[in-house]
Amino acid sequence: MSNQQPAASNALGLALSGGGARGIAHLGVLAALDELQLPVACLSGVSSGGIVGALYAAGMPPREVLRLLLELRISRITHIALSRHGLLHMDAVGTLLEEYLGVGCTFEQLRLPLILIATDLLAGSSVSFTTGPLLPPLLASAAVPILYRPVEYQGRQLVDGGLLNNLPVECLLQAAPPGLRVVGVHCNPPNPEAQVPNMRALIERTFNLAIGGNTVLSKRLCHLLLEPPELCQYRTLSFRRAAELFEVGYHYTLGRAPELRALLQL
Repeated sequence: MSNQQPAASNALGLALSGGGARGIAHLGVLAALDELQLPVACLSGVSSGGIVGALYAAGMPPREVLRLLLELRISRITHIALSRHGLLHMDAVGTLLEEYLGVGCTFEQLRLPLILIATDLLAGSSVSFTTGPLLPPLLASAAVPILYRPVEYQGRQLVDGGLLNNLPVECLLQAAPPGLRVVGVHCNPPNPEAQVPNMRALIERTFNLAIGGNTVLSKRLCHLLLEPPELCQYRTLSFRRAAELFEVGYHYTLGRAPELRALLQL
């Protein structure tokens, strides 16, 4: 990690999971950490967690990102593709992110070091990105299969990183300075009471169970896990409830303040 960062002994490393709309809770978590004046040294992220992580690493305040989300018209980022590879184009999402991150933004230009995770669809492996152009890996990390077309980058067909690694803790531990305290922020808590009354619910439940299985080891590797249980009440596409999701992450993190402060003193 080449970016300037706080010393590992007095800062946190954050691993931000994917989770669709539930990833908005990450903004609340980050807002609470800022309010508590708990420094973040570096981040890793996947899918919606990668997008939140990139915007935060670029210096955008979490509440400002929430404001932009609340003002966003969903039609602006849902350009139909209807191809054999996906229903939607990522182009519109990319154009929107360029407005906030800057055209041609690179990892090296970010305020904080960031690791993004995507899935190589053909090789069946998880791929991490830390240098060079930011936008292609960021879009790839969030390209949910079937919904979005794969992103072609560096000779690979890349899709949502959450398929194989929905809580990227290990890559953060490997790349971070010794002694960094890693906090995993997981926004897909298990919901044993979930109902599946229709096909849409069945697909969503199946996907959540699948990606939940690949986070078991990652959770054990965290020095501290933040997993707001209230998030199980929200659906993956509950974007209209963005303000609520933000507040869930925010208040949950404030409630864990003593543990977070203690973590920095170890």
